Amino acid sequence: IQSILSTTPTDLRESTLTYDTLGFGEFEDFPETSEPVWILGKEFNALTEKDDILSDVTSRLWFTYRKNFPPIGGTGPTSDTGWGCMLRCGQMILGEALVCRHLGRDWRWVRGQPQRGQYISILNAFLDKKDSYYSLHQIAQMGVGEGKSIGQWYGPNTVAQVLKKLTVFDSWSRLAVHVAMDNTVVMEEIKRLCMPWRDYGGAACAEPPGWMPKHNGCLEGACALAEEETALWKPLVLLIPLRLGLSDINKAYIETLKQCFQLPQSLGVIGGKPNSAHYFIGYVGEELIYLDPHTTQPAVEPCEDSQVPDDTYHCQHPPCRMHICEIDPSVAVGFFCRTEDDFDDWCMRIRKVRCFPYEVIKGKILPKTTHSFNIIHLDVTDVKWLGS
Repeated sequence: IQSILSTTPTDLRESTLTYDTLGFGEFEDFPETSEPVWILGKEFNALTEKDDILSDVTSRLWFTYRKNFPPIGGTGPTSDTGWGCMLRCGQMILGEALVCRHLGRDWRWVRGQPQRGQYISILNAFLDKKDSYYSLHQIAQMGVGEGKSIGQWYGPNTVAQVLKKLTVFDSWSRLAVHVAMDNTVVMEEIKRLCMPWRDYGGAACAEPPGWMPKHNGCLEGACALAEEETALWKPLVLLIPLRLGLSDINKAYIETLKQCFQLPQSLGVIGGKPNSAHYFIGYVGEELIYLDPHTTQPAVEPCEDSQVPDDTYHCQHPPCRMHICEIDPSVAVGFFCRTEDDFDDWCMRIRKVRCFPYEVIKGKILPKTTHSFNIIHLDVTDVKWLGS
C-alpha cells in the first residue's frame, strides 16, 4: 500500500498519465454510428443528436486534479496529482446526485450564462478548501479517521463509504446515502433510512412530517423539492460496490453493466484501472463513455460576488471512450431515487437486469455491526486497487 503523507513524489507524478502531457487536441470526436448512445439513463442517436450528446456530457460536473489549494490538514499536500483520481471520481458521482436533487436530470450548463443559486451552492460544496462539504480536504481527512493516510489511493467501495459519512453534515441537500453490502439490497432497510419517521418498530422519529432543513446560504435550493415531498422521503443515493470478475471483467457481466446505464435512476459508475480511476457515464456499442480526472488544473476561488468561475468544472471536449473489456472488475454503481416511487421503480427494473450480482429483497434482520455507521468496509472491491 502506497501513501503520500505530505507531497506527491516526483517519480509518482511522472508515472501518472495526465492530460497535461497528452494535450486536449488528441481527443477523438464522437463516433458516427447508428448504435444507440446511453448516458445516465437517457438514450441518444449519434447521427441526429450529436449536439445534444455533447451538451449532456458537458453539463456533468467534471472534477479533476487540482494544484495550489490550501494544504490538507494545514501541513499536507497542496495538490492531488498522482493520487486523488478516485476521490475526484467520488466527487463526480455525488455531484451528479446533487444536480439531480437540486436542478433535475435535464438541467443543462451553458458557458458564460448566469447560473442559478442552487448550482453555485453545489459548486461551493466541492471547492478545494477545508470548509466545503465534499472537498478533497474533507474526503482525505475523513479517510484519515478510518486508517487511510492522506495521499493514499481509495478503492470504489472505500470512497463510497466516506461519501456516505460526509453527506450527514449537508443539511441543505438532506440526502440519504446507502452503500449496499453483502450482495444484498434490502428494501426495508433503505426505506427506514429514507423515511425514519415511519413506524418500523423502532424508536420514535426525530424528524416529524413537515420538517424542513435549514438552508446553507441558498433559500432557492432549500426549496428545490416541494415541502410535502421532502416530508415523505429523503432523496436516496444508492451506491453498490460490485466485483464483476477476477482480474478482468467477466463477459457475462458486460450486458449487466450496460443495462445499469439505461436505468432512469443511473448516476453512473466509478472504477477504471488500479491507481487510475474514471467516472463512467454511459456507453455506445462496446465502448464506455467516461470523464477522466487525470489533468491538473489550478484551484478555484470564488469571486467577490460569490460567483464561482466554472469553466474548468465542465468537460468541453468530446468525452473519452474505452472498450468495456478494459475496465477493472472492481467498480461501484450509483443510483439516485428522488422519491419512494422512484425507488420502487428501481427495484422492479433492477430485478430484470440480466446477471445483476446483487439480490433485492424486501427485508431481513442484519447484524448491527454489518452496516455500522462507524465502520469503513474493506472488501474484494478494494483489494486490487490497494495492492497495486
